[in-house]
Amino acid sequence: MSSERGLREIGAGIFAYLQVGGWGYSNAGLITSGGSSLLVDTLYDLKLTQEMLDAMRRATPAAKIERVVNTHANGDHCWGNQLVGEAKIISSRAAAEEMLELSPRLMHTLVRASFVISRLGPWAAAPLRLLGRLGVARAGALAEAAPFIAQAFGAFDFGPISLRAPDSTFEGRLVLNVGDKEVHLIEVGPAHTRGDVIVYVPKDRVVYTGDILFIGSHPIVWEGPIDNWVRACDTILGLDVDVVVPGHGPITDKRGVETTKNYWLTLQHRAAEARRAGASAQEVFRDLVDDRREAERLIINIEKALSELARAPTHRDPLEVMASMARVV
Repeated sequence: MSSERGLREIGAGIFAYLQVGGWGYSNAGLITSGGSSLLVDTLYDLKLTQEMLDAMRRATPAAKIERVVNTHANGDHCWGNQLVGEAKIISSRAAAEEMLELSPRLMHTLVRASFVISRLGPWAAAPLRLLGRLGVARAGALAEAAPFIAQAFGAFDFGPISLRAPDSTFEGRLVLNVGDKEVHLIEVGPAHTRGDVIVYVPKDRVVYTGDILFIGSHPIVWEGPIDNWVRACDTILGLDVDVVVPGHGPITDKRGVETTKNYWLTLQHRAAEARRAGASAQEVFRDLVDDRREAERLIINIEKALSELARAPTHRDPLEVMASMARVV
């Protein structure tokens, strides 16, 4: 389906806001009825979020945004929260807790440092690698990850962002009313992150999946377990929906959900084969890499699958994750 950037009406008073791009260019949604509306996610920085809100106000001038649902804790789905005025913000409890672990200010500093390291090249990276070998936490990972971080996140302006946390949280399921529309919030995490939520509008047969779906690009599993992600796909497949709005990529339908489910099942199968054969994550990566965008995420997914099979701790420092991806870019 179309991936044209901007606001698209996908039902009676139901909208998807689509962005075209790689890391950080996420989708959002707007549900309106009876003069009120609910926003599904904000965007990665204030400029992008303001552009989206302006487009929504032009399309629905009579509908006031009263509530916002953040589908998960990643900044590209919540760091524009400060621009929604008096609207009440809702997320899962796990997502709200996870939002506090990486601040926009820290990300701003990390990106700026990555630009400096990248521009100085070996003169900056070599001392960092040495510190890493000497046991200074994260220094070696930053040296490896810096060019990747600068390229992937350098287009965003994190400096002016002040994180606005959710006003209320829930666990499991929550039903809201927007005018005469029921809106079902269904917690399906931990999967992509700890507190993933999908937003289902039965009357319009629409679901917003957050980052349970990446269409046209590789997903990335920050939290897992992968089995939960497969179950999240089954939850979406069990809904009465025609239109599926992913967290990234073009609008899809249940075929896109099936494709995502099969992605994870195939990856788990190949990881199990690799573990029995003693093959490395890099070898599995070379076998599975395809023409989807952001192929570097595949190495993280393989490493996660292998860790889960080994029943080893699977949580990794984000800088180490970035360094792993930088090695295969």
